[in-house]
Amino acid sequence: MRVTVVGLGKIGLPLAVQFARSGHEVRGADVNQATVATVNAGTAPFPGEAHLEEYLAEVVASGAFAATTDTTAAVAESDVVVVVVPLFVDSEARPDFGWMDSATDDIAKGLRPGTLVVYETTLPVGTTRTRWKPRLEEGSGLVEGRDFHLVFSPERVLTGRVFADLRKYPKLVGALSAEGAALATEFYETALQYDDRPDLERGNGVWDLGSAEAAEMAKLAETTYRDVNIGLANQFGAFAAKHGIDVHQVIEASNSQPYSHIHRPGIAVGGHCIPVYPRLYLWNDPDATVVRAAREANAAMPAYTVGLAVGAAGGDLAGRRAVVLGAAYRGGVKETAFSGVFATVEALREAGAEVLVHDPMYTPDELRGLGWEPYALGEPADVVVLQADHAEYRDLGSDDLPGATVVVDGRRVLDRSRFPGVRFLVVGQAEQA
Repeated sequence: MRVTVVGLGKIGLPLAVQFARSGHEVRGADVNQATVATVNAGTAPFPGEAHLEEYLAEVVASGAFAATTDTTAAVAESDVVVVVVPLFVDSEARPDFGWMDSATDDIAKGLRPGTLVVYETTLPVGTTRTRWKPRLEEGSGLVEGRDFHLVFSPERVLTGRVFADLRKYPKLVGALSAEGAALATEFYETALQYDDRPDLERGNGVWDLGSAEAAEMAKLAETTYRDVNIGLANQFGAFAAKHGIDVHQVIEASNSQPYSHIHRPGIAVGGHCIPVYPRLYLWNDPDATVVRAAREANAAMPAYTVGLAVGAAGGDLAGRRAVVLGAAYRGGVKETAFSGVFATVEALREAGAEVLVHDPMYTPDELRGLGWEPYALGEPADVVVLQADHAEYRDLGSDDLPGATVVVDGRRVLDRSRFPGVRFLVVGQAEQA
């Protein structure tokens, strides 16, 4: 099949490469000329995605994949169009469809009869039917269900391991017509390969959920579950710490029973997914009090963690040099989307500290560009807060952070024994004497 993937970001580009490696003729469309040029040179425009560099070079060299800035022209030559353009959420948790609307209009101009259009970007329930269907019909002059078919099929992968995750999890599809569902099922059965999953009653592969709305809700539900679960774990952690209990031991014990699946507490919930998709669900369902409470609990964790540092430092950070370890939202990923670093830095500054930020994936100039003073390991520090669980941090000790009298580990990755004489706290654990 001739396939166009619209949006060559951290999900869209690996997805396009996957389709090309599965035998399809793929074009990647993106508005960023620099991204297109880099991709066409066979080079990944971002680091950290396992196998992307080698797979991309392979499919570009073979001619199976090429990128363009002309979305309309690429769509006009396609049998299948897969849309992975970002949807943003503003400060009031309202979805901003700007980029997606623009991409949809470009798709509509090139849409021809017989095309299958699949949206993979996570959406509020009802968006495929009530927003994309009429917009595509108006822009193309075609009728959905007769001239073209529209499907929602959420991406369910994590950056850094996209190719592995594509094999692990069933591909969910929800169409506006039975014919659209059949076409989407046929496409994804040829475009993806699936690991054996004997734990799934339906088996691994393509799962037709019967409607676009069901597929939209499934993605929101699985991600909102994680946010709610983490919120519960964070509240357990705060309670346990007050009462001298190690919540991590409690969670391990609880999860030894097959009906308990408690997640881990931590300083922040970041990234494009977990902090965002519960807000999209709340946009559909504003009465979801459990979801709202969990989101508020998780958003409060950076300030709570800094509060631990302030208390351990004697109640005042005025004039102290505070170092935040980790700008990224999670270890091994060069991405600051909704990272806990922002709220952590703000809380430390409000406590009067002089704040510096370190991250092994960012250069000092990149950190300055984000508004922070960079820190280099080995420089003096008074208070340290670990925000991201980079592997490079696991072997840190007092010699790397000379002068530090307080260390708060927000991700439970540091080795307490490497910080003798330091007040060492872990989120979710009582301080040890």
